[in-house]
Amino acid sequence: MVAILDRKLLRDVRRLWAQLLAVALVLACGVAVLIMAVGVYRSLIETRDTFYDRYGFADVFASVARAPDRLADEIRMIDGVLRADFRVVKPAILDITGMEAPAAATVISTPDSGEPLLNRAYIRAGRLPDPNRVGEVAVSENFAKAHGFQPGDHFEALMDGKKRRLTITAIVLSPEYVYAIGPGDMVPDNRRYGILYMPESVLDGIFDMDGAFNDVVLKLGRNANEDAVIERLDHLLSPYGGVGAYGRDRQISNAFVDSELTQLKAMAGVLPPIFLGVAAFLVNMVLSRMIALEREQIGLLKALGFSSGAIAAHYIKLTLVIVVIGTAIGFALGSWWGVAMTRLYVRFYTFPFLVFDWSPDVYLLAGSVAAAAALVGAARVIFKAASLPAAVAMRPPEPVRYRQLSLGFRLPRLLSELTVMALRNITRFPLRATMTVIGIAMPVALLTVGMSTSNSMDAMIRAIFFDTQRQDATVSFTDALAPEALVSLARLPGVMRAEGFRAEPVILRNGYREKHLSINSASDLDDLSRVVDPDAVQLSIPPEGLMISERVAETLGLSTGDLAQVELVTRNHRLVSVPVTSVVQSFLGLAVYMDGRALDHMIGDGDRVSGASIAVDETRLAAFYGAVKDTPRIAGVALNRLSLENFRKTMRENIDIMSTIYVALAAVITFGVVYNSARILLSERGRELASLRVLGFSRAEVSQVLLVEIAALITLAQPIGWYLGYFFAKLVISGFSSDLFTIPFVVDLDSYARASMVVVIAGLLSALVVRRRIDRFDLIEVLKTRE
Repeated sequence: MVAILDRKLLRDVRRLWAQLLAVALVLACGVAVLIMAVGVYRSLIETRDTFYDRYGFADVFASVARAPDRLADEIRMIDGVLRADFRVVKPAILDITGMEAPAAATVISTPDSGEPLLNRAYIRAGRLPDPNRVGEVAVSENFAKAHGFQPGDHFEALMDGKKRRLTITAIVLSPEYVYAIGPGDMVPDNRRYGILYMPESVLDGIFDMDGAFNDVVLKLGRNANEDAVIERLDHLLSPYGGVGAYGRDRQISNAFVDSELTQLKAMAGVLPPIFLGVAAFLVNMVLSRMIALEREQIGLLKALGFSSGAIAAHYIKLTLVIVVIGTAIGFALGSWWGVAMTRLYVRFYTFPFLVFDWSPDVYLLAGSVAAAAALVGAARVIFKAASLPAAVAMRPPEPVRYRQLSLGFRLPRLLSELTVMALRNITRFPLRATMTVIGIAMPVALLTVGMSTSNSMDAMIRAIFFDTQRQDATVSFTDALAPEALVSLARLPGVMRAEGFRAEPVILRNGYREKHLSINSASDLDDLSRVVDPDAVQLSIPPEGLMISERVAETLGLSTGDLAQVELVTRNHRLVSVPVTSVVQSFLGLAVYMDGRALDHMIGDGDRVSGASIAVDETRLAAFYGAVKDTPRIAGVALNRLSLENFRKTMRENIDIMSTIYVALAAVITFGVVYNSARILLSERGRELASLRVLGFSRAEVSQVLLVEIAALITLAQPIGWYLGYFFAKLVISGFSSDLFTIPFVVDLDSYARASMVVVIAGLLSALVVRRRIDRFDLIEVLKTRE
């Protein structure tokens, strides 16, 4: 008996292979996304944790102007501190042969003998610099790759006002700079920013730091109270110009890695359920119609002695055939995507190694979830088939009770008879029609998310690079300087305008909530770096009080008129109460602005500038770059044109990849839903359509009954897909936004139109595949079929 049902199973698979494959492809997409997201997530987190652990990534970080070495013992004695390293960390401007624009670097000291206790370097090639040899340096791997550097190569660096010729001895990676972003950049630019390592005694001599340090990193014990350690460390460093200690969560490199992990986790939690839910619906739809057509066969099998369990097992096996095909395709596709995504991450994150996680339990999880989704979709139908008594099953099903369709007017007068036939079928099976509409709406929603992400990025670029940060370059100084520094800067070749700014690190508080950020000076006279409203109109800067970004207002629960507590971390942590005068739009980090004179008065050390926004004559860029490479007291130069090009290139590449994946996934869902719906409609109405052909209707007219119904379902799905897409896109954009940057939420009519166009084209192509079967009707065979 089992062999008989198995032969029937093989015949069913051969007969329904196209429908089963369509369902399996939808299932495969869910499996593939789950494997890719979970596999890459595991790869990234396991590689990160291993790298951090083996090379001693610190838990707490702090900078200070200049602290004596004797303070180190007190810091080591802080309760909860396991290990501590004390370093010199300074900026440098690099002059590299063949590169016109200046590059920036962060120079970090290493012990003269042995390795650092924390944030140790992984040596990819060469050896660490020898303190007894002048000018030796180790460089970060991505920077070296961008310039084709090898151990033994040379370049020049401007450090503490003097140019020095440096010789590369090693190519290294550090857990502290897995994601290295230069000053003023939004994405890594490996040509223009690198990390350098030099022996402690050499760096002390260059920057006059003998017997002192300006950077502290700590490793905490398992049960240490991080907040208490940070508070005590700030207290010890405050007299020496400490700028506020912070934990891993605020360390720039680690924050970007954590953000990527959050996005992967969200992808694994959002996309697979959509595909698996649609697949469950399709399984239910296919089996429902198949069992309806096989009622008499089921009754006959039961009359011959087949048990309900055997009947149920037969349809479960058919469901598992779909699962096996879908998971096999999903395994292959998910593995390919996972390897490709891992290779993409290698370009942005500098780990010693990063290999896609092939753990069997990931595939077991994906296969189990896929099987569970398919069986849940089939459960009710299979139970209904297995529980049919033989006598009932062998009788024809009770005819459907139809009701007159009335919408307040007589449809036949407005529409043709064939169109009315198509629309009437939708109202007769409202639940199935509703589920089909939702299934078609899902790819519209997915595509809307992809299109809106691209629009949001474009809006962000316009707001940052064209409305607010309109300068050609941003120059940051090594220290806060007197305003006269702007005069010297304005005299550099090619500089047409220079607007100074001050950035003061503070802790902004509202009750128990607090944020570490910087207050930036602003002026009504500024034209290069502006504070604008949502319509890009420059705002007037109030003479007193704070202008805070929407992100800061939301995070701290502040609104206009509230009194915020400002802790000046570099001024002995003095507390000042300052009113909030307005909440403004900003897409760069946790932005807070204040009138320049009011900020100077609050700090209390006179007029100072931390840097300048400058406009440069494009015809004299080479002369300007050359002058910057020879100018002391410049810590770094962010070139907006290059930053914009790099940001666009990186974002466009990521968006293109994401859009391609979304279009492919949406096309698969659309094909699966529309094709199966059309095939089921054809099987249900085959006799009716054949009768129309016998009565003299043409193939095109008969196909109209099928195509109009499919077109109506696709049309009804569009507004639902737009609504779901709007909701999903808002969740995605909200997930992408962080304290580092805020992405505006933009969904325009073009996004909806393009999403609908892709789905409509995919849907019509699927329906046309089924239409060919109408053209090939064997009218005698169809008309002989018993109802």
